[in-house]
Amino acid sequence: MTQPPSKPPLTIRLCEPRGFCAGVDRAIQIVVLALKKYGAPVYVRHEIVHNRYVVEGLQTLGAVFIEELSEIPPEHRECPVVFSAHGVPKSVPADARARELFFLDATCPLVSKVHKQAMRHQRLGRHVVLVGHAGHPEVIGTMGQLPDGAATLIETEADVAAFSPEDSEALGFVTQTTLSVDDTAGIIRALKARFPAIQAPAAESICYATTNRQDAVKETAAGADLFLVVGAPNSSNSRRLVEVAERAGARRSHLVQRAADIPWDDTRGISVLGLSAGASAPEIIVNEIIEAFRGRFDVTVELAVTATETEEFPVMRTLRDVALTRADMAFVNG
Repeated sequence: MTQPPSKPPLTIRLCEPRGFCAGVDRAIQIVVLALKKYGAPVYVRHEIVHNRYVVEGLQTLGAVFIEELSEIPPEHRECPVVFSAHGVPKSVPADARARELFFLDATCPLVSKVHKQAMRHQRLGRHVVLVGHAGHPEVIGTMGQLPDGAATLIETEADVAAFSPEDSEALGFVTQTTLSVDDTAGIIRALKARFPAIQAPAAESICYATTNRQDAVKETAAGADLFLVVGAPNSSNSRRLVEVAERAGARRSHLVQRAADIPWDDTRGISVLGLSAGASAPEIIVNEIIEAFRGRFDVTVELAVTATETEEFPVMRTLRDVALTRADMAFVNG
């Protein structure tokens, strides 16, 4: 009897921590609990988190995603509308109140912290420098906490060199929570060198989850023939992980949304695969990708643990009377 050809061996270095952070988990829970308590539809302004799989799963449960509050039909004015984890400008809840809408704010508490830091700088008479990516919802939300003209967005060290504030002695900076730790450190060094009086936020703006996931990738990328990051193209923290993997020594690094996106041509001859997931990527897709590799390789999974995360952010009191079961979250957690 002919033996089937043996599969080539493959070691998968699986990063830990990876995937959902406490803020993302809380935001998804808010939508799920609102659907359980109030029934469908529950409206969500913008993608609750930047992951198409999560969005489609919530749509199946009865969530309706919109970009503007004006899209909510008048007859659904009493249906809940949830604001995404990225945060929103002050004008959005003000608009919701004007329309007499019932809204639930799922802004990540760590993003809310950055909002407060920016407002504190402004309250103390400082012009706010926001380090971040133009057009990202979190940046739009943070800028929207301040009066027009009270903040300047800086994306690169070149932007620092071109920045000419009215008063270089009255500046304060904050950062988007999902940036590259190393790139941001360089921008902040440039800001401090050019504007020695610039004031830092009271606490680190880049969130623990971003830092932890980047640290885990740095530890596992060296010597990897290929590194895959599970995440969406519009997920800032996921895209940064791809960059970090390349800088840390992976021969190639790719962003994938599902197993169908695996670049199989790049897997020829590999023996070590690095694998992580952005903070908005569900664990069920990580498992899907591992199983796809098992179909072609004799896989050994090595868990690379660089930190243990115990953070949990509770949902708002309005929803705490609703039980959340494991089955409720099975569509993302498996």
